[in-house]
Amino acid sequence: MANALTGVTEIDDLITQDGQMQWGGMLLGESTPYVGVQLTGWDDLPDMASGTVAMPTQHGAWPGELLAGVRVLTWDFRILPRRIGDFPRLLSRLLAVTGVRQEEQPLVVQLAGARRLLFARVTRRALTADRVYTRGEPTGTIVWEASDPRRYEVRRHVARTGLPTPGEGLRWPLSWPLDWMRESPPTHVRRWSSPAAGRLVVVNTGDAPSHPVIEFRGPLLRPSLTDMDTGRVLEYATGLRRDDVLTVDTLAGTVLLNGVESRLFTATPRSTPERLFTLEPGTTRLLFNAEPGRFDPAASASIVWRSAHW
Repeated sequence: MANALTGVTEIDDLITQDGQMQWGGMLLGESTPYVGVQLTGWDDLPDMASGTVAMPTQHGAWPGELLAGVRVLTWDFRILPRRIGDFPRLLSRLLAVTGVRQEEQPLVVQLAGARRLLFARVTRRALTADRVYTRGEPTGTIVWEASDPRRYEVRRHVARTGLPTPGEGLRWPLSWPLDWMRESPPTHVRRWSSPAAGRLVVVNTGDAPSHPVIEFRGPLLRPSLTDMDTGRVLEYATGLRRDDVLTVDTLAGTVLLNGVESRLFTATPRSTPERLFTLEPGTTRLLFNAEPGRFDPAASASIVWRSAHW
């Protein structure tokens, strides 16, 4: 399953209007020789697997979790070249970008003013060689299958923060009687150096949960990121040196040090399984922290996400 955050750039640079699609660096649909007849499966909900279980001794059932399956898109089209001599070139290009490929690629569609992205593979291509075909105006069908059925905002968002700075601690000697309400907290308790230190606020403007990619940068020990509303946390019992990067891909469920070495085994017992750490629709407040000790302003955490839609 491809992560919508790892796609190449300029995935929609050719699209200029509704009714257009971009696939494999090629523009399809309105104002092109590849005229769309209809696209099915785009605004449909994907097939759902239901965990609902019937009650054995009374009417009804216990509602179970709904899990979306793959999204299947079917595009019926017609090739309409301006000149009959252009047909072989247009056909050759279409065949080249709709061949069999194992990796999913970005497909961008704009309809009703909304431009959305998903990653898919071509699983069927049909072109009937009839009399219309020989005149250079064939009709055909292309079917895409997306293992991740969500449709994403094309724009990627990035938020970054540093560690909260340590508190100043108690000042000695103390003056008695001691006013605990006015004294600073102990040195092992972090407090905010500014309203933004250690905090991240991300907004998923869609209606589906989105899987982010998170990066922890050293130097620090035991990096963690906590969802302040749900209590879910990602925490890793590992140390990062300066310039080290620990990347957590929540869709793939991987934790890589410097993009190579797996550090999934360093997840602490209180850490949430990576694939369950999603950004629900709306606003999510996150807290970045690490093991108390030497504070280094170079340490940071960043999160990359796209708003997701069903």
